[in-house]
Amino acid sequence: MMPTMAAIPRLKPYAGPILLSYGFRPFFLLGSIWAGIEVLAWLPMFYGELSVATAFAPRDWHVHELLFGYVPAIVAGFLLTAIPNWTGRLPLQGLPLAGLVLVWLAGRYAVTLSANIGWLGSALVDCAFLVLMAAAVAREIVAGRNWRNLKIVALLCLLAAGNLGFHLEAHFEGLAVYSTRLGIGAVLVLIMVIGGRIIPSFTRNWLMRRVSGRLPTPFDDFDLFCLALSGAGLALWVVVPEGLLTGVALSAAAALNFVRLGRWAGYRTFSDRLVLVLHLGYAFVPLGFLLGGLSAFGLVAPSAGIHAWAAGAIGLMTLAVMSRASLGHAGRALVASPLLQAVYASAAIAALARICAVLEPDWSEGLLYVAAIAWSAAFLGFALHFAPILCLKPPTAIPAPR
Repeated sequence: MMPTMAAIPRLKPYAGPILLSYGFRPFFLLGSIWAGIEVLAWLPMFYGELSVATAFAPRDWHVHELLFGYVPAIVAGFLLTAIPNWTGRLPLQGLPLAGLVLVWLAGRYAVTLSANIGWLGSALVDCAFLVLMAAAVAREIVAGRNWRNLKIVALLCLLAAGNLGFHLEAHFEGLAVYSTRLGIGAVLVLIMVIGGRIIPSFTRNWLMRRVSGRLPTPFDDFDLFCLALSGAGLALWVVVPEGLLTGVALSAAAALNFVRLGRWAGYRTFSDRLVLVLHLGYAFVPLGFLLGGLSAFGLVAPSAGIHAWAAGAIGLMTLAVMSRASLGHAGRALVASPLLQAVYASAAIAALARICAVLEPDWSEGLLYVAAIAWSAAFLGFALHFAPILCLKPPTAIPAPR
């Protein structure tokens, strides 16, 4: 008779700061603060009223610090919290987690003061974080024999390559163009892969507790085809953002992702804002493909689609994931408070205002201010609301990852 195996403990015995007890706590808090502060600084930089000692052009500093500063922090918080559930291994805690956080903070310092540090030194400091994250994730997935999630490592490596390319392109070409698109493409694929797992899952779990009706369609060949075509369209867009072939590929990806979103029964989730915001955030993915397709045909400015993806899909999806994970793993009720709903609404307003600032040039200055203020209000509001939750002991035992 085989002996019974003891359950793997969710956490090691840990007596340090609660902030360092799980990856989501420091990275969600610091990442949201940085996202809010960065955009508050960006608008005065855009109008020449503020300068920072960065070797990047002002536009590149703004793009880099959201795409390769904020986003990797949130990805790290999510993965360091989800991977123990995927693999059955223990999470990163205490000093090792603090070390990883310090590497991320050092990257923000090095990039912002890169004119004093030197572009190469700042690039080495900044690029270290994603390299370490990819190595840590690969180690855990291989050790846990969780082979199906190795694709996450590939996407992290792609994002790391985009970050390195950003530094090189900005230094030698003066402006990072291709690497910006590569970074956006890598994050979008990550959103489509992870979103395709968690959105229908959370929606199904919530709907099963309600009256009977339509449930999300399980992952099938349609999702695979959608991901493949979307990835191909993004790869084409990274290299050749304009032209007939790119326009057709992006437009087809838009149609498929709209259908994919519709298969998840989001229209039935209006009474649960924590679920609804996931659908709303994902809606900016096909919108970005649509605007990107129109841009490839020369009908709208390229930044319309870029901001649908960056401000809309990335902004709202990260807020949705951060809030749900923070509440669930901190032992709190999965309920969107009025303040949290205001955070979601503010982020949506920021995304729509930023897109409209491109589509309506005559109103662009006012809309840029609306977008910046709404974005910062959303992310600093998130930090204010969740700081006690992330920094203090939970009222009950931490539940299993959701």
